[in-house]
Amino acid sequence: MLYKIVFLLISGLFFFSCNSNANSEEKSEIKKDTSSVKLDECVTLLMQAKQLDSILQKSTVVNNDIADKAITTFDNFSSTCKQDSLAPVFLIKAGQVAQSIKKYEQAQSLFKKCINQFADFKNRGAALFLLAQLYDNEMMLNNEAEAKIIYEQIIKEYPQSPFANDAKYCVKNIGKTDEQLVQEFLKKNK
Repeated sequence: MLYKIVFLLISGLFFFSCNSNANSEEKSEIKKDTSSVKLDECVTLLMQAKQLDSILQKSTVVNNDIADKAITTFDNFSSTCKQDSLAPVFLIKAGQVAQSIKKYEQAQSLFKKCINQFADFKNRGAALFLLAQLYDNEMMLNNEAEAKIIYEQIIKEYPQSPFANDAKYCVKNIGKTDEQLVQEFLKKNK
């Protein structure tokens, strides 16, 4: 009787261990399939993004339908393929396209997404500067206080970048009209 109990326990352990190996192999296979699907999707999205980017760069007039499709594709690529080094680049491009078709809140959202999700992006200062300019422009978001905060952030975080010099100039001249800037320029060059 004891022999039968030990045999059943060993058989049960063997059955469960084989079953768990099958499950882990199945999970591994599913994981491989999922990553290969994601890789295929990233390749497809990147090709579409590059194609739309090429169309936009060759255009002399922005077609709103193509621009909207580009924004969506660039954003999808960046969200789906976060590990790709081009993900933050396409977010900036999406923001610029949105800005060019006067979708300022969408541009704001895309620039912020780039800044927040890609903190180590080498051109993060550019994304910050584009966002600050979006706030600084009275025809766009018209929020000089927010623009100043971002300009100061650029100066602090990227002091050696060309964006820091531009941000210093913008902070110094924030709130001034074009006429005032021209008058200051003329005084300076006399």
